[in-house]
Amino acid sequence: MSDNVITIEERGTVREAAELMSKHDIGCLIVAKKGKPIGIITERDMLRRVILDVVDPVFTKVHEIMSTPLISGKLGMGIEEASNFMREKEIKKLPILENGRVVGLVTTTDFVRSPQVIKVMINRIKRQIFNDILTTIKAKLES
Repeated sequence: MSDNVITIEERGTVREAAELMSKHDIGCLIVAKKGKPIGIITERDMLRRVILDVVDPVFTKVHEIMSTPLISGKLGMGIEEASNFMREKEIKKLPILENGRVVGLVTTTDFVRSPQVIKVMINRIKRQIFNDILTTIKAKLES
């Protein structure tokens, strides 16, 4: 989880958002209203709602193209829980909130880079292989 989450106020422009994302080499920003997180703006939002719709990023406000409501996780979520939640919600970026404040961000890239995730995946594969072997043995014994 990244704990250096960059935000932009809802009245900021898409151009300002793009500049922030470029400056920090990130793929999303949390959109805030008076400091409270209300949405997220991603590169995909910019592509679909600015480039494809041919709107002017200088005059378009972030709140006009952000994804909302903000789907978020809780501090203390385990890797599997966060991964399952992101898959269920079909999102690639999960802001982590504590007391209504953004304290981190988990992305699908974080999972790929995590040794813990690799261990979880190996354990799942081992369980699946074990279950397949048991099923095969059971079927042979019954026949």
